[in-house]
Amino acid sequence: MRIGIDAACWSNQRGYGRFTRGLLNTLLKQDKANEYILFVDPETDKTGEFPADVSRICFDILEAPSKAASSSGNRSLKDMWKASKAVSREHLDLLFYPSVYTYFPVFTKAKKIVVIHDVIAEKYPQLIFNNRKHRFFWDIKVWVANKQADLILTVSEFSKKGIIERFQISENCIRVVAEAPDKVFCQFPGTDLFHETLLRHGMDISTKFILYVGGIAPHKNLATLVKAYSKLINETENKNIKLVLVGDYKKDVFLIDNSLQGLINCLRLKDKIIFTGFIPDEELVCFYNAAVVFVLPSFIEGFGLTAVEAMACGTPVIGSRTTSLPEVVGDAGLFFDPYNPDDLKDCLATILGNDELRNELVCKSIQRAATFSWEKSSMQMLKVFNDFGIK
Repeated sequence: MRIGIDAACWSNQRGYGRFTRGLLNTLLKQDKANEYILFVDPETDKTGEFPADVSRICFDILEAPSKAASSSGNRSLKDMWKASKAVSREHLDLLFYPSVYTYFPVFTKAKKIVVIHDVIAEKYPQLIFNNRKHRFFWDIKVWVANKQADLILTVSEFSKKGIIERFQISENCIRVVAEAPDKVFCQFPGTDLFHETLLRHGMDISTKFILYVGGIAPHKNLATLVKAYSKLINETENKNIKLVLVGDYKKDVFLIDNSLQGLINCLRLKDKIIFTGFIPDEELVCFYNAAVVFVLPSFIEGFGLTAVEAMACGTPVIGSRTTSLPEVVGDAGLFFDPYNPDDLKDCLATILGNDELRNELVCKSIQRAATFSWEKSSMQMLKVFNDFGIK
């Protein structure tokens, strides 16, 4: 088969990009029977690290899809027409979109498979979009994607249920292919890089800290984490614990929670909370390994890849019970009500004050993370391609 891939998310540093790179890098190594073509914009073509033996077609557009599809923008009709034209002339058998985030319509006979990672924008539009116009363009794009797609993919049973309910899609028209941690995320003893990384951010190997990794969008619910942390350090035994927030907070594709810094100042936590900004994976793994616990407090998550990355490093996870995390984390973590800071504070205190439980969760975390791999997911993806390709 001749398979086209929308690779506009390839360089994205968040979940969409990790899914695209992790799944496709592995799939392209495994499958030598089908022919693959990656469709990219000029910016992605310059910044992406692509497999050397796979064809790429670059179409000239005014704005990179990853920027145009953010909460503060929308892709122009002219750019979408250029992308559609570039794809249409290649006479594909199948076209794969790793994320509806960068979707553009294509009018060919090729079968179309679109990944919808979650229904965050549909369930919490007020936390995602700047205004009604941006929400309108998003709704139209997703509606067209659902109409054009021969098959919808998603990343968890939780997301599958939400997509079926929100878009009235038949269960037969949607499949699940899970995300997975990259191999860099694993448990290891302290190294020179380990110590240097912590020192660079004002910590050392003896510093106890709670870790969050992700964006600072309102649906990530960092206010509840900050409030819970404020309550936790009022307890004498936990007064020296730091809170570390990792992520690029200046380039969020969603809205930025501008109230968070005000909350931190109000609670007098400025000297207790560390914002690292974006850090590369070889340093991020040091933070995962050094943290005493990882927290993902979101109101909703389609999968929760950072939680699995943390588990792969042997770090206990505390997650919101209203998300995919109970499904993904299983019995390797604790769960709380994302609207209740006291509930999260109690979970934190439980893990921090119970070494036996923490050691048990460390073992379970590593075992649970090992059930997710890009090799497993890419084989599932290949089966979908072969089942849904040329009949």
